[in-house]
Amino acid sequence: MNSPPLIKRVRFAAPRGVNPAPLAAVALLLTVLSSGCATASLPPPAGIAARAREALSYRARLRVSLKGPGVRARTAALVAFRRPDGLRIEVPGPTGPRLLAVARGGRLAAVFPSERAVYAGNARAGELQALLGVALEPAEVMDLLVGVPSSRLRSYRAVWGPAMPRRIEATLPDGGKIKVTVEEAEAGAALSEAAFAEPRHEGYRAVDADEARSLWSGGR
Repeated sequence: MNSPPLIKRVRFAAPRGVNPAPLAAVALLLTVLSSGCATASLPPPAGIAARAREALSYRARLRVSLKGPGVRARTAALVAFRRPDGLRIEVPGPTGPRLLAVARGGRLAAVFPSERAVYAGNARAGELQALLGVALEPAEVMDLLVGVPSSRLRSYRAVWGPAMPRRIEATLPDGGKIKVTVEEAEAGAALSEAAFAEPRHEGYRAVDADEARSLWSGGR
């Protein structure tokens, strides 16, 4: 998306008797800066990226926007992971979780407490795409959050804060767009074993991926 420049290009007229070359240089510099502000991604501080990428665990509060085949949604999300294969995603609702999904050991389980519904599948990119609209493997989701773009992504851009990416924009393998704003994040977080246990769902009805996706996204 092309953003309007922060500083518009202007013509500088040198007063009579003043060398116009320095003014022209200033105009060129302002043009370059305005273009850079609109399109450039800020690099992470030295050493910060390596530490983020080596984190074995992570938890964060996010704002997520998704636009892709079969899903359009804007939502808050609570996300946690513990490498190599533990991923937890919670979409909060007004009275509790609207969705609680856990991927671990090759299995994916997602429950919808208010609907007393459950979806189960394999923890693979195809199932995450069907459920969440994110066509990535769990490990690729983890990497995306800490500044490591999967080679399968069509594009990736991260703006870094002091320790972690604070804004992420990516084009997914299926052409879908994801934008993530990190409101709060902690790498190396102490996470309990229970955080990655399959959510309880005794007596819940089983749903397919299409219904499951509509339950958390509102069918948008």
